[in-house]
Amino acid sequence: MMGINKNASQVIAEIVSNKKVGAYHHMVFAVGELAKFAKPGNFVAIAVGGESSSMVLRRAFAIYRAFDRGTNGGLLEIVVAPHGAGSTWLTNQSVGFKVDLIAPLGTAFGIPTEPIRALLVGGGYGSAPLFGLSEVLKNRGCRVDMVLGASTAMKIYAPLDGKRSVSSLTITTEDGTTGITGKVTDVLPGIIETNQIDIIYSCGPMGMLEAINQIAAELGVVHQCAVEEAMACGIGVCMTCVLPIRGEDGEIRMVRSCIDGPVVDGSSVIWGSKRQIPEGTWGAN
Repeated sequence: MMGINKNASQVIAEIVSNKKVGAYHHMVFAVGELAKFAKPGNFVAIAVGGESSSMVLRRAFAIYRAFDRGTNGGLLEIVVAPHGAGSTWLTNQSVGFKVDLIAPLGTAFGIPTEPIRALLVGGGYGSAPLFGLSEVLKNRGCRVDMVLGASTAMKIYAPLDGKRSVSSLTITTEDGTTGITGKVTDVLPGIIETNQIDIIYSCGPMGMLEAINQIAAELGVVHQCAVEEAMACGIGVCMTCVLPIRGEDGEIRMVRSCIDGPVVDGSSVIWGSKRQIPEGTWGAN
C-alpha cells in the first residue's frame, strides 16, 4: 500500500476564475509552487462551507490541469458539478475568494516511456483529468484518441478542448442530442481494433469503468482507470473510499482509493462488489 502523496501541501488558494461551462463550473485557483507537482490523475481536497459551516469534511475534485506559470504563479484548474451542498457552495464563490485546499493527492496515470497508441475515455465531468493527460501523452509522441460520453449534450465537458488535444474525438450521448446515440462502450471495440490501441485510460462512473474493463480484457488491452469512490477526508484516515483490489501476490485487499488510487489497474479491481467485502479478502475472517 502507498502513503499520502509526498508532494501534497495545504494552502490557502485564491479563486482567479469561476466560469459556468454547460452543466459544470470551470474553476481556477492560484496555488503557487504546488502546481508543479500536480499530475494527470491527481485530485484536490477543498474545505467547503466557510468557518461556521457544519460541513466539516472536505470535497474531492479531480485536477483538470495545472500550470506552473502566470501572473498568479502556479495555477490549478478543476471542473465542478454543483450537485450537493458542498460543491454548490464552492461554485457560488466569486473571484478573489480564498479556500483551504490540499493538493496534489492520490496516484497519477502511468505515462509510457515510448510512443504508444492510447485511447482516453471519459464520462461527464469525470473526463476532466483526461485533457491534461492527452497533452502529456502527445508530448511523448503518442497517438491519442478520445471518447467522451454523457446522458445528454449539456453534460459533455469541453468537446472543443478535447478535439484540439487529440488525434480523433468521438462523442456519445444516451439521448442522441449530440454525437453518436448510445454509450461510450458501444463505440470502443471498433476504435480499439481500427486504431490498434495499446492502452485505455478512463475516468467516470464506476459502472462505466467496469464495462470498459470488460472490453479491455476481452481485447487484450491494458486499462488504467481513475475510480470514483466517495472520499470524505482524501488523506487515508476515514476509510470511506475503500474498494477491493487484487494485488500482485493474488491476495484481495480493501485499499483506500484516495491514497492507493484513484488511478488503478482496471484488471486488478474486483468489479461488481457493490461496496461489500468479497469472499476471500485478506483480513476479513
